[in-house]
Amino acid sequence: MSGRATILLLLVLAVGVLLVTPFCGMESLPFSALWGGGSDASQADILWKLRIPRVLLAFLAGTALSTSGMAFQAMFRNALATPFTLGVSSGASLGAAVCILERWTFSLLGISSVSLSAFLGALLSIVLVYALTTQSRAGSSTATMLLAGVAVSFFFSSLILFLQYMSDFTQTYRMLRWVMGGLEGVVTFHDVMSVLPFVVAGGLIVWYLLHELNLLTTGEEFASARGVNVAQTKTLLFLAVSMMVGAVVAVCGPIGFVGLMAPHICRLLVGAEHRHLYPATWLFGGAFLVLCDTFARTVMAPAELPVGILTSLLGGPFFLWLLLAGRRNLGTI
Repeated sequence: MSGRATILLLLVLAVGVLLVTPFCGMESLPFSALWGGGSDASQADILWKLRIPRVLLAFLAGTALSTSGMAFQAMFRNALATPFTLGVSSGASLGAAVCILERWTFSLLGISSVSLSAFLGALLSIVLVYALTTQSRAGSSTATMLLAGVAVSFFFSSLILFLQYMSDFTQTYRMLRWVMGGLEGVVTFHDVMSVLPFVVAGGLIVWYLLHELNLLTTGEEFASARGVNVAQTKTLLFLAVSMMVGAVVAVCGPIGFVGLMAPHICRLLVGAEHRHLYPATWLFGGAFLVLCDTFARTVMAPAELPVGILTSLLGGPFFLWLLLAGRRNLGTI
C-alpha cells in the first residue's frame, strides 16, 4: 500500500476515533445528546463539558508527543530518542513538585500554578541541556546533547525524590499522582485552547523543516554539505518541541512512550520519508492517545486508571520488541 493511501486510512481512523469516543465511557451516551435530546438532559452537559474537551485534549497531546518524538529521532539519528530523554518530563515534574511543596495557589490567565510551574520546569530542562551541549568541550554533537539530557533527567529525578521525602503525606501523594500523568481531572475547552496554540506553532515549525529532517537522518556532515544550517535547525527543533511538550506536560502531566511508539509504528507503515511520516505520525499519535485514554477511563469504572500508566505498560513490551526483533540497528534511524 502506498504512503498516501496509508495516510488516508489513518485520517479515516482519526476522524472515526474523534467522532465515536466521546460517547463511550462508564455510561454510554446516545448521539441525541449532541443537541440535548433524550430523556436525560444532563447527558448533553456531560458530553459537551466533559467528554468532548477531554477527547480533543488527548488528541492534541498525542499529536504533540508523537511529532516531538519523530523530530528528535531524526535529529539524533537514534531510534530511542524522545522528548523525555532530554529531561523534559523530569523538569516539568520538578516544577510541579516545587509548586505543591510550597503550596502556591496563584493562577495566570486562568492557568493554575501547578501547570505554570510545570511548563517553566520543562523549559528549564531544555535550556540546561542546550547550554550544556553548546558549552561542552566535545562540541555540539548529538551524542553530547543526548548525554546532557540523560544527566539533567537523572538530576531532576533525584531532586523530586528529595522533595517527596521532605513533604507530608498529602503533598507526596499529589506529587506522585501528578508524575503518573493523566487526563482524569475536569478538562474544559479552556485547557484545550491553552494547549492548541503551542501545538499548532510547534507543528508548523516541524513541518517547515521536513526537508532538513530528511537530510539530518543521513548525518550532520552530509546535511551541512547539502546546505543545511545544522545549528539553526537544531535550535528551531528544540523551540518547537519545547513549546509542544511543555504545554502538554503542564496540563496533562508526563505521559511517556507515546513519542517512542507512534513514530516507530508509522515508520513501519509509510517509511522514513518525513513528508509521509509526519502526517502519519500526527494522525496516529493523536488517535492512539485518545483510544488509550478512553480505555483507561472505562476499564476500572467508576475509578479511572491514569493514562500515563497505561502507555507505560504498552511502551515497556514495545521497547523490548524493538530490542529483540533485530529488524534495524537501534543506534540509528
